[in-house]
Amino acid sequence: MTTRRASCTCGQLGITCEGDPVRVSICHCLPCQQRTGSAFGVQARFAREQVTFSGTATEFVRTGDSGGRATFRFCPTCGATVFWEADGLPGFVTVAVGAFADPGFTAPSVSIYEVRRHAWALSPDLDIEHLD
Repeated sequence: MTTRRASCTCGQLGITCEGDPVRVSICHCLPCQQRTGSAFGVQARFAREQVTFSGTATEFVRTGDSGGRATFRFCPTCGATVFWEADGLPGFVTVAVGAFADPGFTAPSVSIYEVRRHAWALSPDLDIEHLD
């Protein structure tokens, strides 16, 4: 079984994931753009029983474009978001793929909120979920 560790920039907040993610996606929603400081976010979803946490997190609850709420956990020292849980997806934890610092991480298979995608941000050959 594959074990992956993700952490914040300073390493204080971490998450260890056992096994493969159930989904890896790119999100173009405006809140993900704000959260990452980029044109999109890339995230991996794991079943809650696949993960263990370490360190201390600060929480921020955000309401997304769809109206759903998510609780984001980020490092109080360096400010990097590592993982979050969405109210609409109980039993799952979502991890920012960049927090794994692994260029070989599983590629996204889904792209969401394409309506908010920057015209220059080309999506790979992904399944598109149109969430307006």
